[in-house]
Amino acid sequence: MRALVTGGGGFLGRYVVEQLLARGDEVVSFARGAYPELSEIGAQTVRGDIQDREAIAAACAGVDVVFHVAAKWGEWGEWQTFYDINVVGTRNVIAACRAQGVPRLVYTSSPSVVFDNRPQEGCDESLPYPDRYENFYAHTKAIAEQEVIEANGSDLLTVSLRPHLVFGPRDNQLVPGILSRAGDGKVPQIGNGQNLIDLTYVEDAARAHLLAADALQPGSPVAGSIYFISQDEPVNAWKWINELFAAFDLPPIRLKIPLWLALVVCTVLELAYRVLPLEGHPPLTRFLAYEVAMSHYYDISRAKADLGYRPQIDMAEATRRVVAHMKTSDP
Repeated sequence: MRALVTGGGGFLGRYVVEQLLARGDEVVSFARGAYPELSEIGAQTVRGDIQDREAIAAACAGVDVVFHVAAKWGEWGEWQTFYDINVVGTRNVIAACRAQGVPRLVYTSSPSVVFDNRPQEGCDESLPYPDRYENFYAHTKAIAEQEVIEANGSDLLTVSLRPHLVFGPRDNQLVPGILSRAGDGKVPQIGNGQNLIDLTYVEDAARAHLLAADALQPGSPVAGSIYFISQDEPVNAWKWINELFAAFDLPPIRLKIPLWLALVVCTVLELAYRVLPLEGHPPLTRFLAYEVAMSHYYDISRAKADLGYRPQIDMAEATRRVVAHMKTSDP
């Protein structure tokens, strides 16, 4: 088939491109930057912005399935920036699919769209969207996800995947972000240190996208559905972080603070960065404090049943591969 991957040069998007090519599909990568490495492996690369409705419509010509992976991620930023990329951009992708007669759309969402600042332990896709959000990323991704699911119909079949905390070789956000904070001495343990979290190894996350696209057929329960994706192996968040620190000869976390105190500090920091305003972003936000202090892991039974998804890599091996890659890759 001919597939279009928005954000094909990004972390997860590139793995989706590579796996599609590996099985013989024709792939178009749509991204703002130039990614010659994708051209070298056989993908067609198109430079453009998903905020440009005409550009994304042109890229969708002759396409059998769109993987909409591109998004604006972050703990901090302006509402309009997140909204324009995550919501307006997704609306443009939906419109482009309809204009060009693309029959299938696979959307990359996140469990953060249902996170309500309370522990979520083994929850399934029946979780409701919360009444309020701690950050603009989660809020705008929730809006976009709902519009993708509402767009499902006879002319366009849609599905939304929620891979949780994607990491792996070439990760430029999650693990590097944790390690950089360690180097600055900015990582206290928040909460009691007993919380469990899901993560998703990037190769398994990408494979879930291909499985979803293949299963997205008329009459399938996949059409119009949402799926949590993970390694199905929750880990103690702070033990896992300390294992990463040890792998890079960094000292373990010793400072421990209760969640309520962290939230007070974060509230003051966020107010200062908004009102003054200060450059950059707060070293710690309320969103991140809740995320690292609460358990959040999910039931992926639905993905197993409908998509045939099974993680291929366990957490120990996934972590080992990430560490090995970071130690051997160019700085």
